[in-house]
Amino acid sequence: MEKRNKVILISCDSPRSLLDFRGKLMDALLVDHEVHVFTPPITQGAIALQLKSMGVITHENHLQPSTVHVTSDLKYISDLYRLIRKLKPDVFFPYTFKPVIYGTVVARICGVRTIAPMLTGLGYNFSEHTDRVTPLQRITRLLLKISLMPHANLRLILQNNDDRASLRQHNIISAKTKVHVVNGSGVDLDHYHYSEPDLGKVRFLMVSRLIKAKGVEEYYHAARVVKASFPDTSFTLIGAYEENVDTIDAELYQRIVSDGVLDYVGLVTDVRPYIKDASVVVLPSYYGEGVPRCLLEAMAMGRAIITCDSVGCRETVNLLKKQTNGFLVPRKDAQQLASRMEYYINHKTDISRFGRNGRKYAAEKFDVHEINKVMVNILSGTAQG
Repeated sequence: MEKRNKVILISCDSPRSLLDFRGKLMDALLVDHEVHVFTPPITQGAIALQLKSMGVITHENHLQPSTVHVTSDLKYISDLYRLIRKLKPDVFFPYTFKPVIYGTVVARICGVRTIAPMLTGLGYNFSEHTDRVTPLQRITRLLLKISLMPHANLRLILQNNDDRASLRQHNIISAKTKVHVVNGSGVDLDHYHYSEPDLGKVRFLMVSRLIKAKGVEEYYHAARVVKASFPDTSFTLIGAYEENVDTIDAELYQRIVSDGVLDYVGLVTDVRPYIKDASVVVLPSYYGEGVPRCLLEAMAMGRAIITCDSVGCRETVNLLKKQTNGFLVPRKDAQQLASRMEYYINHKTDISRFGRNGRKYAAEKFDVHEINKVMVNILSGTAQG
């Protein structure tokens, strides 16, 4: 009989993601198992209290996710080694690059029975928007190849089939690697309520960190083009401006903040009021997404979308003519983005129609509870693959 009450250790690179992206999964795991998380410091008291009330046991580290920091990285590795030796987890579940790369190797050394790394997109390390491979990308790919070497205890979780193909193409994984593909992190349809958009004034919204490959500059330039013809249209940008190897330059940031083209809000704790106020949600990303959560949230709330025909993003658009929920535009093409924005302005009834289709598509393909059933099976060892 399969052992119940397993000890599951989750490792992440940001405490913000624990509840937003893994909260429902931890709820599902806690039904039968003991859940620990290894996370950078939780500075928001509300997050710490909620994790504690759920029954999640937290252990903190000082990993710096978006920058190369040798001392921090080595400290993470040594602290994780000691934690695994102490807890003796049955399952180690890291997600995002550094926890996957470092944590998977440590867990293998420690003899953890089930190691289930998840890559929520391949990011700029496998970006489609450049042919030049940087030294950092070469190092990251090499480390990833080492960490994902086929092993009886390893089962890799990805969020789209393009990522599996890319990892195979770059010889990061082989045909022997056990791979499971799930439909992103999912969206809670009970939390993100459907509502009809207000079409009196067309409002566009982008939710993203302020990094280049997310298409922030394209969104800014497209907004300028559209405003020249439709000055009453509004454009909102939500997201953190923080240190990252791909952060937008300071000049663009100052224009975003000061020139009035975009209404820049910064980081928010709850995007739902902003999505509700929006007519269309935009993400012109060529970053190398898993499946963008902001688009799933928009779809769940009944909002039409525009995104790029790029990895992860294309998963969110239903291409069936009568069921379509949005548009795919070419990467780094502000003019095409502006054209699709203007289509919505000139065809307001399609904003509502595409929004209804998006809610239906989210329910059919991206329901967090259905995805988490698959995830629990993978982590508990009952999934085939």
